[in-house]
Amino acid sequence: MSHQHALIIFIDNSQKRENSNLAQEIGIEKTLAIQKVLSQVTQSITDQLLHTKIIFYSDYIDQNDNWSNTEYEKQLQQGKNMGERMKNAFEYVFNLETQPIKQACIIWGDVTELTLWHLTKSYYALNTHDCVLGPTNSGTYYLLGMKSVIEEVFQNKTWGNPNIIRSTCDGMHELRKSYYLLPYLSDINSIEHFTPQFSKLLIDIGIMSDTELINIKDQNSKQ
Repeated sequence: MSHQHALIIFIDNSQKRENSNLAQEIGIEKTLAIQKVLSQVTQSITDQLLHTKIIFYSDYIDQNDNWSNTEYEKQLQQGKNMGERMKNAFEYVFNLETQPIKQACIIWGDVTELTLWHLTKSYYALNTHDCVLGPTNSGTYYLLGMKSVIEEVFQNKTWGNPNIIRSTCDGMHELRKSYYLLPYLSDINSIEHFTPQFSKLLIDIGIMSDTELINIKDQNSKQ
């Protein structure tokens, strides 16, 4: 079973997040520190999978990061926009000559609540559905799973748009494709999306203080 399943992990290592909501709230230095923590949390989950695992980096292939060079194949994202990069990553996986892949899922490293259950459930859902979507509270998704490349999913989309989940589901209906929705999870586009558990983790390891978190949330509520 595991040899026919692939997990695609998209990693943004561009270090160009100055314009993100989170960077504007807490600064680029702390944003990058939080991204590193999230990467470690994600890795602790994906390490448990025996599937074919491939990391696609945004800017350069990092052979010296915390992701194992033996457990994870490492590639570079290809494409002009997120849709093209995702489609090309799926096509790469489904065309692997050394390992016939029947199901593939893609995730990103910025969802604090992702667990092994969400990943395992995705592959089981693909046994009876054409597509699996993991929606976030901001209207995007933290996971996308397929049994073959459905090109329409990646076309004519405004990536980062809060309606991306709705438009993807509408597109599945038009194509008469079945899809399975995983539970909604929080991403970290803003401190407002931090779960209590993740906030506590950041406080415990010294990236943020309780006072900082409270002050920023108060500022956001006044805007």
